[in-house]
Amino acid sequence: MNKASMVPAVPADLMPELRTDHAGETGAVWIYRGVLAFSRDEALRDFARRHLETEQEHLRLVCELVPLRQRSWLLIPWRIAGFLTGALPALFGPRAVYGTIAAVETFVDRHYEVQIRALDGRPEYAALQDLLRRCQEDECHHRDEASALAGAAVPARPGVLLRAWCAVVGWGSESAVKVARVV
Repeated sequence: MNKASMVPAVPADLMPELRTDHAGETGAVWIYRGVLAFSRDEALRDFARRHLETEQEHLRLVCELVPLRQRSWLLIPWRIAGFLTGALPALFGPRAVYGTIAAVETFVDRHYEVQIRALDGRPEYAALQDLLRRCQEDECHHRDEASALAGAAVPARPGVLLRAWCAVVGWGSESAVKVARVV
């Protein structure tokens, strides 16, 4: 850890992954902004505001870790994609939003896990591993809360459209990570 700034050290081989975190946290902030722009459901808006705060904090932390020149250059597309990922399901109601969030956060949990495991056996990066683990825990909380609320909204199994949408969201998340590793 850099004592002057208290920012954990980042190994060079993990920088492309942290660039994806920068892109992902940018997108996450905009997902919740999209929800807030279109939803009038007060419980859903409260959910979105609380989770937006967490994602803004994650973005702040990642910005401290990733130097400006190492960040993703595709912030405008990540913002647009995030906004649409929140706004479109918000037009269909809370269950669609909660299903979307659960799908996104399921992907994010696995993505953070890969980064955390890459730091196993590297005690000089324990502070970074701890930070990533805390972010992962927040994202798992988001996933679990969204899943519980989706089930409470309508206890039946998600319909084919919601399942298809969530598959597209998962594919989009995976594709975005591949692009953000290099751009």
